[in-house]
Amino acid sequence: MNDDTKQGRNLNFYFLPSLFTITALFFGFYAVVAAMKGLFITAAIAIFIAMIFDGLDGRIARLTNTSTSFGAELDSLSDMVCFGITPPLAMYAWGLHSLHKLGWLIAFFYTVAVALRLARFNSQPDDADKRYFQGISCTAAAGIMASILWICGKYALNQPYVIVIVAITTLIVALLMVSNIPYRSYKDINLNGKAPFFAIVIFALLLGLLAISPAEVLLVSFFLYGLSGPTVILIKLLRKK
Repeated sequence: MNDDTKQGRNLNFYFLPSLFTITALFFGFYAVVAAMKGLFITAAIAIFIAMIFDGLDGRIARLTNTSTSFGAELDSLSDMVCFGITPPLAMYAWGLHSLHKLGWLIAFFYTVAVALRLARFNSQPDDADKRYFQGISCTAAAGIMASILWICGKYALNQPYVIVIVAITTLIVALLMVSNIPYRSYKDINLNGKAPFFAIVIFALLLGLLAISPAEVLLVSFFLYGLSGPTVILIKLLRKK
């Protein structure tokens, strides 16, 4: 095998994780287009697809040993679009626009929170504890917003009081991103290791529930994760008292 062939193969490997990142970026952008057309369920599904590809690009890079600073920067920029701009714009198109200036200010505050969250994450030291996030990740926050959008689109929930509740929730999620509340990252889980039989049963059960009621299961799952951080802090405070 000559050097040109080897170089071409290396370029293909380096291109592979970036391809996943760009695919995530595509679905993030498409979610905005769908929301502008009033297709809110489609927009929510597109955000979740972007989350899947965003989670795969880093793992693909590690598996193929093709992690680069270029890929990390591209991934961060894609996160800003998919999870910092798309969710608040989709929520604004859905119902926050009815709050007039307050609506787009809330959407803008969410975007600023994501930018601050990503900047803090990218500047953290290399010896930081990878098992925990400082504040909820922008990906999980986008999951909360997308699941809300899916439920509201599915059940035609666009009443004024629902919009107010969603607006308050958007502010709370934004504050959780810039908070110091620790959230489990689950990056320490070894998927190649042994797993108990009961874990496989639970996973199969979750898949079945997800197939039956994806919007409801995703909403409950992401809300439970969002509440997990403050709940742990509250338990620790109660134990000290």
